[in-house]
Amino acid sequence: MTILDKYILKRYLVTFAMMLLLFIPIGIMLNLAEQIGRMIDNEAPLGEIVMYYVNFTIYVGSLLFPIFLFLSIIFFTSKLASNTEIVAILSSGVSFGRFLRPYWIGASIIAVIMFFLAMFIVPRSSVGFNEFKFKYLKKGTKDRVTNNIFNQLNESDFIYVSNFDPNRQIGYNFTFEHFGQEDKLDYKISAANIRWMPEDSLYRLTSYTKRKLRGDTEVIETKRRLDTLFNFRINDLTPVSYIAETKDLFQLNKFIEDQKRKGASNINTYVLVSYRRWALPIAAFILTIIGVSVSSVKRRGGMGVNLAFGIGVAFLYIFFDKVFGTLAEQSGFSPLLAVVLPNILFGIFAIYLLQNAKR
Repeated sequence: MTILDKYILKRYLVTFAMMLLLFIPIGIMLNLAEQIGRMIDNEAPLGEIVMYYVNFTIYVGSLLFPIFLFLSIIFFTSKLASNTEIVAILSSGVSFGRFLRPYWIGASIIAVIMFFLAMFIVPRSSVGFNEFKFKYLKKGTKDRVTNNIFNQLNESDFIYVSNFDPNRQIGYNFTFEHFGQEDKLDYKISAANIRWMPEDSLYRLTSYTKRKLRGDTEVIETKRRLDTLFNFRINDLTPVSYIAETKDLFQLNKFIEDQKRKGASNINTYVLVSYRRWALPIAAFILTIIGVSVSSVKRRGGMGVNLAFGIGVAFLYIFFDKVFGTLAEQSGFSPLLAVVLPNILFGIFAIYLLQNAKR
């Protein structure tokens, strides 16, 4: 790299790092000021609070990475423009495309960091972040569906519970159906409730009844209580709403496959999380182009105008992402399109701004 490349790349990375160091502590203080009352009321231990804010930093910081990147590019590029450094660079015979090279290098570095964070680091932080939130900050708020739960375990086995208590690990009005050849019901197990017994690593069925169908004959077996094993985990009956966020790249792919096989009704929510992770690095390049194109020209209003424009674009990006994401989660809209469309729209916008900036 030339001296110019190193100079711009250093400004790129240092400004981005400073933006993170500036705004994340502010975000922590604002969140603490808002939630401190709930933490005290619910007697949250100090150690768990500290770990919550460690996870908060990683979880929320990763979500805001593209916005911080965008604003930092506008900030330092506007300073270059206001000091007429960009004019001097371009007047020396450097093309605008060549001028963009250190920005591409910087965007690539940030994109790789964002990828590994989103795929492997953030899911671990999401576990502690969400568990603390529902335990102390949203105490009493349901973090999963607990009524009328139907699940297909595989091609032959189906289960149903009318109500599930995740705290006591117990499901009520339990039904297990096994289908044999030609999709004919082989046997059916029903119980007043099913409880997971962690000390014995087995399930306890109360008011157990098993009906076996042998041709035209039905064999009924009943017991007041039965301890047995099943090929599912009790928490798999109804995963928490944020379950996809807590799984890394490989775990999430396997989880989505399992949920598709089971016919989960909210599969789009899980698929959307996966696609968003893959799209996050792409946003680094799109926002870099927009940021440079907007702030590389010296304007009468200076940096303030560029930052105002940048904040407006950032909110529009978030708005479109949320709108399409909600459509995918609550309707039949394709999760892939929900992720791709905002990037296509802003990609076209980035190319338009870049062409104007070259002129």
